[in-house]
Amino acid sequence: MTETTRDEWLTVREITQEIKTHEETVRRWIRQGDLPAILLGSAKGGYRVRRSDFDRFLEERFGTQGKAAA
Repeated sequence: MTETTRDEWLTVREITQEIKTHEETVRRWIRQGDLPAILLGSAKGGYRVRRSDFDRFLEERFGTQGKAAA
């Protein structure tokens, strides 16, 4: 994966689709400070998470970036 791809911004919905979890779970991780994110204006604008921060969160929390071990 290139550095450009790693720095893309993800929405909460994109994250939930990738790891198959509920949007409120991701928002809770953000509110608790576990997953770094920015808020675009208001809650209606939604959160954005850098791909690199999301990958690091998965590695620290679940190991192997959330992927099944081979």
